[in-house]
Amino acid sequence: MEKQIAVVGAGISGLLDCKYTRSKGFNPIAFEARNNIGGVWTNTIETTKLQTPKPGYQFSDFPWPDSVTQLFPNQVQVLDYLQSYARHFDLVKHIKFNTKVLGIRYEGPSDEEIWSWSLWGGNCEPLSTKGKWIVEAQDTKSLSTEVYQVDFVILCFGRFGDIPNIPEFPPDKGPEVFNGKVIHSVDYASMDNESARNLIKGKRVSVVGFQKSAMDIAMECSAANGIEHPCRVLYRTEHWNLPDNTPWGLPLSYLYLNRFAELMVHKPGEGFLLGLLATILAPLVTFPFIPFESTEMLSYNSHQEVHPNGLIKQYSNPGDGQCRNS
Repeated sequence: MEKQIAVVGAGISGLLDCKYTRSKGFNPIAFEARNNIGGVWTNTIETTKLQTPKPGYQFSDFPWPDSVTQLFPNQVQVLDYLQSYARHFDLVKHIKFNTKVLGIRYEGPSDEEIWSWSLWGGNCEPLSTKGKWIVEAQDTKSLSTEVYQVDFVILCFGRFGDIPNIPEFPPDKGPEVFNGKVIHSVDYASMDNESARNLIKGKRVSVVGFQKSAMDIAMECSAANGIEHPCRVLYRTEHWNLPDNTPWGLPLSYLYLNRFAELMVHKPGEGFLLGLLATILAPLVTFPFIPFESTEMLSYNSHQEVHPNGLIKQYSNPGDGQCRNS
C-alpha cells in the first residue's frame, strides 16, 4: 500500500519535499493555508528582492529562465519561478490550498515504549508500521474540517510565518498610548501594493528595527514621501549592514555553504569528537562577518532619515524614541 506523507506548507521547502517524496514512491499531501504556492513570497513588500545572488538561489534541476537577467530578481520574478517549478514537476495536484492545519497527533505505541526504542521507529525503518499520524485540517473558506491519516509529517512553514513577533510592553507604555497608527511589518507586507503606498503617503513614519523588512519599508517610505516627510529608523543594538556579498572579493556563500561548514554546527547524536570540533569551530560562523557588516553605525538613542537617493543622515537624542506615524 502506498505510504502517505503530509507536508505542511507549500513554500520552497514544501515544494521540494513534495517532489522528493513522490520520487521515492510515496504519496505527498501538502496543506497550504493560502490560495497560492510560494510561502513568504506570496505576500511581501513591493520592493523586496533576493538578497542572495540568483545562481545561489535556484533548484539544482530547474534553472532560472533566460528572461530573468537580473542578479537579484524581484519578488514577482521569484514567485513566477516557484510557480513554474511546481507546474513543471506536476506538484500542484498534491497541494490542498486554503487548508489550514489545526492539529497533529500521533496514534500508536505509548510514549514509554517509544522512549525505550534504540532504533528509529523501533525497527530502523524510515516509516514505522507501528503507528499513524492524524492531521486535522480546516478549509479556510467553508470552515469545514477534515481528518487525514498519514505515515509521516514534514513541517515546512519556516520561521518567517504569519504571526507577528511583537514584544510585551509595560502598562501604559505600549502602542495604546500612541496617537498614530502602529502596525507590524507582517501586516504591511500582507497589503496589496496600492494599499501599502496609500498607508504611508504623506505621513511621518518611524520604523523600529534594522533587519531586511525594516530596510525595505524604510526605502518605500523614502520613495513615497521624499525629504518632506523623512522616514526615521530606530533600533536597539549597534550593528552593521553588509554592503555586498563579496568581502575579500570572495562570495560569502563559498565560505559557509560547503561540507566543511557542517562541522561548525552541533547536530543530534554527533558524539564527543564531533561535538568538540563544533564547539571549537563555532566562532568562525560569526567572526568573518564582524568587519564587513556595515557602512553605518547607529545606537539605540539615535535615529536616521532615509532620503530618496538612499543616503542616510544620522541624528542623536530623538527624545523618547517612540514610533510616530501621523
